[in-house]
Amino acid sequence: MGESTTERVHPNVILAVVSLAGLAYAVLSSSVIPALPTIQHDLNASETGVTWLLTGYLLSASVATSILGRLGDMYGKERLLLFTLVILALGTLLAAVSTSLEVLIVARVIQGAGGGIFPLAFAIMRDEFPPARVAGSIGLMSSILGIGSGVGIVTGGLIVEHLSWHWLFWIPLVITILAAVATWRYIPESPVRVPGRVNWLAATLMTAGISTVLIAISETTTWGWGSPKTLGLLAVGLVICAAWIMVEVRSREPLIDMTMMRIRGVWTTNTAAFLLGAGMYSSFIVFPQFAQLPKSTGFGFGASVVVSGLYLLPSTLGMGLLGSLAGRVARRFGSKFALVAGSGITAAAFALLAFQHGHPYDMLISAFLLGVGIGLAFSALGNLIVQAVPPGQTGVASGMNTVMRTLGGALGGQIAATFIVNNTVRGKPTVTGFTATFLMATGFLILCVLASLLVPGREAREQGASLAREPALAPAEAR
Repeated sequence: MGESTTERVHPNVILAVVSLAGLAYAVLSSSVIPALPTIQHDLNASETGVTWLLTGYLLSASVATSILGRLGDMYGKERLLLFTLVILALGTLLAAVSTSLEVLIVARVIQGAGGGIFPLAFAIMRDEFPPARVAGSIGLMSSILGIGSGVGIVTGGLIVEHLSWHWLFWIPLVITILAAVATWRYIPESPVRVPGRVNWLAATLMTAGISTVLIAISETTTWGWGSPKTLGLLAVGLVICAAWIMVEVRSREPLIDMTMMRIRGVWTTNTAAFLLGAGMYSSFIVFPQFAQLPKSTGFGFGASVVVSGLYLLPSTLGMGLLGSLAGRVARRFGSKFALVAGSGITAAAFALLAFQHGHPYDMLISAFLLGVGIGLAFSALGNLIVQAVPPGQTGVASGMNTVMRTLGGALGGQIAATFIVNNTVRGKPTVTGFTATFLMATGFLILCVLASLLVPGREAREQGASLAREPALAPAEAR
């Protein structure tokens, strides 16, 4: 795009394009959940095998998100966003035409790389938007991750009931292609870059370490938390992660700048992201499962796949409402307040559900509170990270924050699955497993509130970002 064209692009156009891209990725992340039994039957797969449609996506997203964010800081956010959307489209096309579980898992791994959309979008907004528009736009984009996940559950159930599961991918493919074309046409290339080279050793160690830890966590329902396989794989993963950190610390051109990771505004926000993910991610799986259980269990609602997904609709509406108001909340009360309040409201929603879940409206009320709380907290996380680092590190810092939230979500989701699997009678879950899950989520979110209180205020964050600026640019200046 020429300079004159770039000047004519309105922020609303850029926001619409990146929001469309983020929505496609978020819907793909969850739409397969209600379709897992159907896919398992159609492809003659085992229950363990079909869960890799979620695990593979999670592994790829965890690794690719921060790496693509870093590459965007180095080579240009618009270029990397277009590349990411092309990869997402190819993975989605492969999934749509898949006729075997193995090919579908490969497609899901390719799709997971689309997680880079979010840190790249945050960086584009910071570079291109007027300062007054940045907080609200990042807040809305952050909420789209939660909104899209809820929409994915609802639409996934509808598609499975009325169409082939292949349409779970054909429809998002169209959206992804539109977003890619719009990115090429309308999003300007950012002038803010940090020259450098890719540290491939660090990238390899990071990929191996995080993937190994996530695989160990994802297999706990099969192996058990205390089994030698689980503990051994966790130990190997943590050792590799330690080696990765050592390489980064000693590198002149690190992939992930560990000096940045030590900034108080960064590590406290990342800690809160991990705890928030651990507390809230299980709701997208547990809510529909709870609602689908027959009334004969004494607590289930006997809902169909489609109706059970609708129990998440109030949550989606709540996230959409708070996402649209994120800018006003940030300007009036500050992002730290939004994170504390959002975590607290989400904790209250799970606590309410732990003690009161006898009627459908109990779940609907809790779901709306979850949407409000998560909407506040998600929008705050994106803004707090962006405010804590210099412009040249926006992509990589946002990417690592998303990774921390994903890691927390994997841990919380597997603990919830363990509670439910370990509390069954005649092959059906008992209410004890769900109550324990809601209490666990409440505990993680209370810890998230405490971690959020450690996040520095706006002045301290700006000072930390200023101090980080020179070390972050040193390698580029040396070149």
